[in-house]
Amino acid sequence: MEEIVHFLFVVPGQWQDRAGLLFGPFSPIYGCGAVLMTIFLNRFHKSNWLIIFLMAAVIGGAFEAFVSLFMQYAFGAVAWDYSNMPGSLFGGRTCLPFMACWGLLGVVWIKLCLPWMLKLVNLIPWNWRYAVTTVCAALMIVDGAMTLLSLDCWYQRMAGKPAETAMAQFFDRNFDNEYMQERFQSMSIDPSNAT
Repeated sequence: MEEIVHFLFVVPGQWQDRAGLLFGPFSPIYGCGAVLMTIFLNRFHKSNWLIIFLMAAVIGGAFEAFVSLFMQYAFGAVAWDYSNMPGSLFGGRTCLPFMACWGLLGVVWIKLCLPWMLKLVNLIPWNWRYAVTTVCAALMIVDGAMTLLSLDCWYQRMAGKPAETAMAQFFDRNFDNEYMQERFQSMSIDPSNAT
């Protein structure tokens, strides 16, 4: 959805990869957002769509602001800045139009997708569910850990610190600044922004 909005409205005709992990097309913000929506809004699945919309907008906007804050203070990274958008909140970490997108996604997820997905999951035998869940969780944990490590090494390079450990040297060889900038096209790192 973000890639299409960017292609059509932000910079018309320019495709930008909006992936959030080192490998695959995954966005941990949307994945974790879906988990948060499921945890906090599942009990409201029979509620009016407007209630779900408003709650999802607040949950999504707060989560987006928290992730932005964490990325900046941990890595000096800025992946989005909505300070020029209408209804900008928390110094551009989120804004009302994107909170509305979170609200819409929450309604679609809770009212349409989650019930359908639960029916589909219930068709899978229990032993297969555990095996598939374990494999998928392990792959996502490895991808997430490698992403955080590669961001840290990118940050260290930008700060002018040489790669002293074997792990840092591995990331320098395989995920250099050029690779990271191409992979995380909307992200910039400024070590002076980190704590």
